[in-house]
Amino acid sequence: MTPGPGAAAQGRASAPGVWSGVRPGPSAEPGAVAAFGPGPGRSVVLHPADPQVPLAHGIGSQHDLPISPFYAFAGAFTALFVSFLALGLLWSVSRFRGDRSGLALPAGFQRVADAPATRTTLRGLGLAAALAVLLHLLLGPDDPARNPAPGAVYVLLWVGLVPASLLLGPVWRLLNPLRTLHRLLRRIRRRPPGEDRPLPARLGQWPAAAGLFGFTWLELVAPDPASTTTLLCAITGYAALHLLLAARFGERWFADADAFEAYSDLLARLSPLGRRGDGRLALRNPLHGLDATPERPGLVATVCVLLGSTAYDGYSDNPAWINAVQTSPLGRTPAATLGLLASIALVATLYCLCAGATRLVSGPHPRPLTAFAHSLVPIALGYLIAHYFSLLVTEGPRTVIMALGTDNAPEPSPPLGSGGLAALQVIAVVAGHVLGVIAAHDRSVRLFPPARAVAGQLPLLALMVTYTLGGLTLLLN
Repeated sequence: MTPGPGAAAQGRASAPGVWSGVRPGPSAEPGAVAAFGPGPGRSVVLHPADPQVPLAHGIGSQHDLPISPFYAFAGAFTALFVSFLALGLLWSVSRFRGDRSGLALPAGFQRVADAPATRTTLRGLGLAAALAVLLHLLLGPDDPARNPAPGAVYVLLWVGLVPASLLLGPVWRLLNPLRTLHRLLRRIRRRPPGEDRPLPARLGQWPAAAGLFGFTWLELVAPDPASTTTLLCAITGYAALHLLLAARFGERWFADADAFEAYSDLLARLSPLGRRGDGRLALRNPLHGLDATPERPGLVATVCVLLGSTAYDGYSDNPAWINAVQTSPLGRTPAATLGLLASIALVATLYCLCAGATRLVSGPHPRPLTAFAHSLVPIALGYLIAHYFSLLVTEGPRTVIMALGTDNAPEPSPPLGSGGLAALQVIAVVAGHVLGVIAAHDRSVRLFPPARAVAGQLPLLALMVTYTLGGLTLLLN
């Protein structure tokens, strides 16, 4: 697959690493760097000495977006400071009610949504889609230009879960084929649920964070992430591990430890469709749902993996980084792995320093790290939209057409002009940070005395400004 004629004009359309990694191509000239692996940028060669040659990244990438960096940064900082000042003056008591909020949907709608037939159908669809991907990996060509399996994993699943979870809630709980397989195996073994061992409370979401890191390493760092062999090994290993642990701990293992369920559940916190504490489906203010995010071990790690890996994807196509990875004495894969780890560690370190400073200013709190972790979720969402929107609306339909067996699939059509995409990216990043400021402020006035609530948010504001500066720099430079 090669980018269509308008793809490069889309600006900074960062895509998963299956489309973006680099290694010297067999025909590359000395000193040149070629996009590796079968994918949109396979035939593009970048000469680092020539700044006019754009590096193919996903469906096309270029760093000269038609928007002034000055106005982008000025607008972002103005939005953050104005929102902070307005909240400090006008928002003196907590207004978010978590899972106690929401307008209950009609009982008939809920009966259909919760009906066994509905849930069985969705589980069947998830299992059928997973089997189709496996069949394409086993029987299809080892070329993502002719095999829809890599696009199904890296685009429809990873990126498609973002809008699906925002619109419909934690949909992966019902579609998850591993849950369905676990239920089938349990029925075959006739094992009652009472025999399951309880999960250690301290485990929390740490397994999900580790799983998310493993997946992002696969797409951003692995030498050949689109290879059918690589994907088969990764999917088989992941499925076997989780099915074995679910056999020990029960179906709750997936809710706590499955990377994609944790990913979908976090994003679904910002969905207008959710469940109240009494179990009723309801329409709600998404910030109420965000406020209900459980403060559990591993939550900070999960969000930081999302933020850090997306940031790494943003700078991994920079020519300076490409040259550093290519010339590293460690080798390409170890150097890229260290870069991914460093990006995640930087995001986590900044947040931990901010949490410590907040505790010093506002007073002690029993859970200083997790108390404000929910405010990072809209920031991660903003980065995901900014980086992957263009990829989803172009490569997603192509993957579906390929899976349906249609020949001569059309080239991806740019969803927006270059100016429109640039505006969407900046708005997504800035809006995510503003929502993070609002969520953090509401939590602060709930936890701390009024005299210290606003002052305690200064470290959080500094963190938001730092994240904004980094996010916009990756987009605009």
